[in-house]
Amino acid sequence: MRSPVQLKFQSRLLLCIDDDEDVLECEKAFLEGFGYTVLTALSGGKALELASIHSVDVVILDYFMPEMDGQELAIRMKRLRPQASIIMLSGAVDVPDQALKLVDAFISKDRLASQLLPAIAQLQEC
Repeated sequence: MRSPVQLKFQSRLLLCIDDDEDVLECEKAFLEGFGYTVLTALSGGKALELASIHSVDVVILDYFMPEMDGQELAIRMKRLRPQASIIMLSGAVDVPDQALKLVDAFISKDRLASQLLPAIAQLQEC
């Protein structure tokens, strides 16, 4: 049975953005398995469209994407949904410091399974 605190956090709306559909579906299935409601977008443009309609609590975005990279998307998302926490993901180690300063947390994709849930919980406690 989930505690009231778990239920409070897991009732939050998450928005996951990645240009790799397989990765996106894995993230969604993983998070939904823990009770989160998850919206997904394959591009920054679609993510902004969804965020303009839905009051998302946490945005989980990939840094390297075509059309709009994670840094630009983080800037636009903060303007659109300033209350939303942003978690940036990347499979590479060369993410610019400027991009990292825009987000609330950074997770390397090779550590995603072990660090994503704790990061979401920590950000929602703030």
